[in-house]
Amino acid sequence: MLKREISDRLSFWKREKKKKALCIIGARQIGKTTAIREFAKKEYENFLEINFILDQGAEKIFAGKLDADTIIENITAFKMQKLEPGKTLIFLDEIQECPNARCAVKFLVEDGRFDYIESGSLLGVKYKEVPSYAVGFEEIVYMYPMNLKEYFIANGVQNSTLTMLEHCYEKHETVPTVMHETLLKLFATYIVVGGMPDVVQTYVNTHDIGKVIQTQRSILELYRQDISKYAEGSEKIKIKAIFDSIASQLDDKNRRFVLNRIDENGRMNRYENAFLWLSDAGVALPSYNVTEPQPPLQLNEKRNLFKLFMGDTGLLCASCMDNIQFELLQGNMEVNMGSVLENVFAQAVKSNGFSLNYFESKKYGEVDFVIQNGLKVDLLEIKSGNDYKKHSALNKVSAVSNWRFGRRLVFCKENVAEESGVEYLPWYMVMFYKPEQNTQSYIYEVDLSGI
Repeated sequence: MLKREISDRLSFWKREKKKKALCIIGARQIGKTTAIREFAKKEYENFLEINFILDQGAEKIFAGKLDADTIIENITAFKMQKLEPGKTLIFLDEIQECPNARCAVKFLVEDGRFDYIESGSLLGVKYKEVPSYAVGFEEIVYMYPMNLKEYFIANGVQNSTLTMLEHCYEKHETVPTVMHETLLKLFATYIVVGGMPDVVQTYVNTHDIGKVIQTQRSILELYRQDISKYAEGSEKIKIKAIFDSIASQLDDKNRRFVLNRIDENGRMNRYENAFLWLSDAGVALPSYNVTEPQPPLQLNEKRNLFKLFMGDTGLLCASCMDNIQFELLQGNMEVNMGSVLENVFAQAVKSNGFSLNYFESKKYGEVDFVIQNGLKVDLLEIKSGNDYKKHSALNKVSAVSNWRFGRRLVFCKENVAEESGVEYLPWYMVMFYKPEQNTQSYIYEVDLSGI
């Protein structure tokens, strides 16, 4: 069984005295259902699962009155399963197929007899169909494909090794040479395999890249089928065209998505919903250019200038027509691999909890990622070759007198180093690049004695 970090989050939720329903959102095939089932097996005496795709007629449970007594009565009648208060987890899977169920969660949580977890793959796509959200009664958690740390563990990297690596990251200490070289090779396999659990399991069991690619292509086909099934009318063609062009668009020199490459007469306002569909489905990751690399970045975004990354690096490799897997596994990152490497980091940075942005201008050049981390902005450059110390855009941007930045990071194949305020880190250390911790408690009281 593959170890997932979401398990720790589920255990934390279980220990909360006053629980909300937990809603786990993520793309198809990333392991949501498996993780929840394993958690339920360990933590609950009773477990009831309703899948609104597989369980025909399940939506009728929520077709009438939405009070807790009626719903629970309907659930027990539908599943013919005993429910024990305080010892039962009810799992509502693929909840996007039953908008009324999402609405009813409020009443079920208020009732308090059972714990509830919801899960869905296309909740972002079908949000308009929900009559009323359970605001205040539902906690949303986003889940992504397996990150690099999870992948390393799946492939036998020990916790002691990860602890040592994190120490090197925090203290800017060199990683032992043999370990560094081994981890670079393992990182190369992650680029090819990616983080889809079925694909990772296939690789761990067989190490057969042919079988890996076969599994990846079946997932890509499933995504295409989802577009045909869930997208509305004329949007289907637009979404498919965008999805199928992600790899070739990233292969372009500046990586920016150019609409007229798929539609000569295309206008962004006509395609905006199609891009949002892919993003909301968790299939694609947009990174928007900013007018100025200063906080708040969201207010500086140019929504018409963006890069579009694949949600999983392995799926990106599988969607490329060229046999790039062999080159990557040989450690050759300089043969037009910049786009693939950049996708890995987009996936990693997003799953670590950051929003994606980049900065590009004629005056300064391009910085691969500008990341808002708390109140500061970090500059990230991703280097595939030996010239990793050449980063003119980062230098020019850093030199602007009225701009202030947090960290300047260059991820490369070399070991840990620091020079002129720039941190050089090996690619695999992106797993430790996390958001600054928010203050757990901040009490502020105004003194009214003078009034």
